Amino acid sequence: MSVQAVASWLLISAVESADRAWNDWTTSDIALLRCGGLFAAVRMSAGLVHAAAGSDEPKPVCGFLDEALHGGPVFTDQLSSRYYALVPPSAAQRPEWTDGRHEGAECLGIGSYLGVPSPTLDEEHGHRCYWCVPMMGPGNLCTADAVSQLVLYGRYRLAIGAAS
Repeated sequence: MSVQAVASWLLISAVESADRAWNDWTTSDIALLRCGGLFAAVRMSAGLVHAAAGSDEPKPVCGFLDEALHGGPVFTDQLSSRYYALVPPSAAQRPEWTDGRHEGAECLGIGSYLGVPSPTLDEEHGHRCYWCVPMMGPGNLCTADAVSQLVLYGRYRLAIGAAS
């Protein structure tokens, strides 16, 4: 993976000023990026993801997400207890994200902004916001179907009391 290529791709249409975003990544590790152009993001509660993974420990959760989402990019914000899976922008128009079927998850598309960690940050760095599953290359996103299945599986496990 080329971190530089991924960072450049994220910034292409996701910011007003690429220079400002680079500076934000350098100084605070997080840049505010616009959703809906190159990517959308599915915001999932930590409880939902932990239930699906059967653990709340970072390494097993990250391994589960990597496998369940076929290597698609996911980051977490520990402060807000949320996970974000990057998906194609068209995912925001899918009915499951607008009709209430996916309680505990929301798809952020056009009109949404998201604090995205620098592509260099992973769990090893000990930051509050980091990539559980790094983006493997420009445009490599999670499939909307895989994320939808993950959410439904997490909801199922919560319903039967199998949460970690």
